[in-house]
Amino acid sequence: MSGARCQSPRRSIKMTEEKILTKHPLGKSGRNISKHKYETMKQAIVETLRNKELTHTELFNQLNKSLKGKFSDNISWYAETVKLDLEARKKIERTSSKPQKYRLK
Repeated sequence: MSGARCQSPRRSIKMTEEKILTKHPLGKSGRNISKHKYETMKQAIVETLRNKELTHTELFNQLNKSLKGKFSDNISWYAETVKLDLEARKKIERTSSKPQKYRLK
């Protein structure tokens, strides 16, 4: 036989990552994101708000500090997406105070 080689076709094996479709408190369309990233961010938000009320800036500063180096994507984008979802699901709420704060429900 001449220099022909039998090659098996390369198969692209992709693990399908489980996703979650987030909700929005104003009924706008949510985002389809990684369930693992959702759960990681949800846990961080709940832990950060446990027994305290925080402004948006305080919440995001603490999330960025606690997740830096542990979260591979844009912390602020995922935090906002998951925060809105938790509001829509009535897990957290905004206070009527000025400045407005967030707390667990």
